[in-house]
Amino acid sequence: MATIDADAHVLETPMTWEHMDAEHKKFAPMVVTQSTGEQLHGSSGNLVKEFWVVDGRIHNKQVNVGLDTSEESREMRDVQSRIDHMRELEIDVQVLYPTLFLRPLTTNAEIDYAICKGYNRWLAEINKAAPEKLRWVVCPPLYAMDKVREELKFGKDNGACGIFVRAMETDRLPSNPYFFPLYEMAEEFDLPICLHSGIASFAIHEAYRTDPGFNRFKLSGVGSFHDLLFNQIPSKFPKVRWGFVELSAQWVPYALNDLELRINRFGRELSSDPLGDNNMFIACQVTDDLEYILDAVGDDNIVVGTDYGHSDTSTEIEALRKLRSDGKVPEKSADKILDNNSKRLYGLN
Repeated sequence: MATIDADAHVLETPMTWEHMDAEHKKFAPMVVTQSTGEQLHGSSGNLVKEFWVVDGRIHNKQVNVGLDTSEESREMRDVQSRIDHMRELEIDVQVLYPTLFLRPLTTNAEIDYAICKGYNRWLAEINKAAPEKLRWVVCPPLYAMDKVREELKFGKDNGACGIFVRAMETDRLPSNPYFFPLYEMAEEFDLPICLHSGIASFAIHEAYRTDPGFNRFKLSGVGSFHDLLFNQIPSKFPKVRWGFVELSAQWVPYALNDLELRINRFGRELSSDPLGDNNMFIACQVTDDLEYILDAVGDDNIVVGTDYGHSDTSTEIEALRKLRSDGKVPEKSADKILDNNSKRLYGLN
C-alpha cells in the first residue's frame, strides 16, 4: 500500500532558469530585492525581500513559503534532502506542482513557451534523480499552442504524470474550443488535465488584488469544474482524466447541486456518479468535513496532498499521516484516497 502526495510543490529559484535555451535566456524571470519602503512579511512570518520580475511585471516570491521544510528541499537544491524528508513523513511518491506559475505571468507566446520549456527541463532533471518518487505535472505554453505537443511529449518521456492548468487560461473558460487540441493531446499521451488553484487571467487576478485568495485562487477553480460539466466537455473527451487540486473538496456537493438545477432546465439529468462517470478527481484537505463529502460523492474519486513547500490555508505537511490515523474516515476509504485513487488519476503503476 503506497502513500501518494497528490499535491506537493517546488519553489523556483534563478537556478531553475539555467535550463532555458540560450536564445530564451533574455526572457528568464529575474529576482529583484526591496531596499526601501515598509517591511513585508510572508504567510510564515518570514521577512519578504525578494520578488520575481517576468515580462516587465513584478510578482511575489517569498510570500507563500513553508518554513517547516528546508530550503534545500523545497527549492530542490538537494534532491536527497527532499527524499529523506518524504521518508520521515512516510510519503512514497510526491506529484510536483510549480509555485511561480500559480498566477498569470505573460500573454506573450514566445515568453510563455520559453519559461514553460525551461521549467519543464528543470523538473525533468529532478525526476532523473528519483524517477519513482518524484513525479511532476508538465506546464504547457497555452499561448503558443503550436508548441504544446512537444512539451507534453517531453514531459511524458521524462516522468511527468499530468498537465498543469489554471482557471481562465488565455482568458478563456476551459470549455472553450481553443483548448480542444489540448484535451485531444491529453488523451493521446494519457496525461490528466490537472487544474490547480490559481488564475491565469491578469484582469481577474488584478481585480482581486486585495482578496486574501478565496475568490481568485479557489472559486475560479470551482467555476471551472462547473463549466466543464455544464458544457459536457468530459463526454466529448471520454479518455481524459481531470484533477482539481488545492481547492479543498467541501464545495463539490454545492457545485453539483447547482449544476443539476441548471441542466434540468435543459432536459438533462445529472448522473448518479458525476465524478466517476466524468473521470474527475478532487483533492481534499484534512480540514474538510470528509464524512459529508464521502456521503455525497463516495470515496472513489478523492485524493489528498500536503501542499509541501507552501504555507497557506491548504498546507498540512502531515496531511497524509493524519488522514490514515485520525479516524475521520474509514480505513478502507483512507487507503483509497492515499493510494489507488491517486494512481488512477495520475496513471501511476
